[in-house]
Amino acid sequence: MSYAIIRNTNYKIKNLAGIYRHNERKNTNYSNKDINKNSTIKNYSLKKPKTTYEKLFKIIKEEYNLKGQIKSVSNVACEYIITSDKEFFEDIGQEETKRFFKTAYSFVCNYKNLGEQYILSAKVHMDEKTPHMHIVFIPVIHTKDKKGNNIDKIACSMFWKGKNSYKILQDTFYDYMISNGFNLERGKESDKKHISTEHLKNLTHYDQIKKEIENTPIKPIETNSLDVALKENKKLVNHCNRLREYCITSALTYEKCDNYKNEINNLKKENSKLKNKIKFLKEKMISTLKRISIVFKIPEKILIDFLDKNR
Repeated sequence: MSYAIIRNTNYKIKNLAGIYRHNERKNTNYSNKDINKNSTIKNYSLKKPKTTYEKLFKIIKEEYNLKGQIKSVSNVACEYIITSDKEFFEDIGQEETKRFFKTAYSFVCNYKNLGEQYILSAKVHMDEKTPHMHIVFIPVIHTKDKKGNNIDKIACSMFWKGKNSYKILQDTFYDYMISNGFNLERGKESDKKHISTEHLKNLTHYDQIKKEIENTPIKPIETNSLDVALKENKKLVNHCNRLREYCITSALTYEKCDNYKNEINNLKKENSKLKNKIKFLKEKMISTLKRISIVFKIPEKILIDFLDKNR
């Protein structure tokens, strides 16, 4: 059975440039080997951004008079990644795949009464192994100011208020998708896989950064020729821009990994509870065996051997 998958990541204003370049396929080269450049033409937008995410954020903030204090450390945008598995999309076919993403887009527009006007971009990627959609939006809440006036406010922490906020998102998304005729199961909350060192290196562009640094040493320019100096300057600018892109992606990856800490801690607590429950049940079982042994005069060892054989 396939799952209805929706994941969220929060971003600061400084992250938007890198997200824009990746989602809208503005980069020349990608370290992600899953991206097939020949299939990029199949990608499409359900909401196409008129400009970069950063500029669009500022335009929307001003146009809709969004309240909220924005600092460099503030999360100002969220990104849903919506998908299922490859087999699911192959089974339902091209037209139903389009309907899947349109339905998911409609869900996001209405979830928590967000409003389509606060969505920066909705991009469907068909150039990777599994079709998926990136929806970037401003986490706006509809509230009142101190005078009781209705206002729209950028408030990521309030939008995701409550420790069960992501569980509620996944539950609601699942219900919405199956009510629209998609045969799916709810995504597993604990469906997390260990990230290998090799995979982490790929995600953070470790090898590319290392190669760029090793192959482009910074040397003083010893020349009186303006043309030579300009040419060398152009090389260094390109070099710095590539490193900048790698570092942006690395920072985003670190943030995503950092977000897993809470989930890992929750799993540890859950495992501890299960261990205690197993211990309790084992004690109960031993107590029950002793009673059966006394009442029916059957040696405990025979009962234990019988249970072991029939487990």
